[in-house]
Amino acid sequence: MSVAFTKEESAETAAETLLPDRPVSPHPNLVTEAGLKALEEQQREARAAYEATSGIDDVNERRRQAAGPLRDLRYLAERLRTAELVAAPTSTDTVAFGSTVTFSRDDGRVQTYRIVGEDEADPKAGSISYVSPVARMLMGKGVGDVATVGGQELEITGIS
Repeated sequence: MSVAFTKEESAETAAETLLPDRPVSPHPNLVTEAGLKALEEQQREARAAYEATSGIDDVNERRRQAAGPLRDLRYLAERLRTAELVAAPTSTDTVAFGSTVTFSRDDGRVQTYRIVGEDEADPKAGSISYVSPVARMLMGKGVGDVATVGGQELEITGIS
């Protein structure tokens, strides 16, 4: 085996271990208390995953296995550094960050979502990001108000 082949193989391996950074949103990093705790837990898990790779003997395999956790650690460190904790809303008069809002759509569907930070948003679990089109149109409105999103009217029926 030639030295050139070995170097090429190492270069390919190195390229495999350099994952691009996860994109960081340009919006303010607003978080709820639960969202901040979730980011901290994700950071602990990523750190544990990275530390677990130290036991891998093959250096190339160790680099491959560590690449994902290292990328996640960089992302989470940035998100925690820029996190702006927002207290739970004290009023249910208008939709605000942290509110749970129920609305009805033109087609008769009734949906309920909690408005949260980008990293904790999970529409299937009932939470949407404050920068989503629906959340942006609902913010500041009260029960009975109507917002138009994507050509559909949403009528707010409850805020908690």
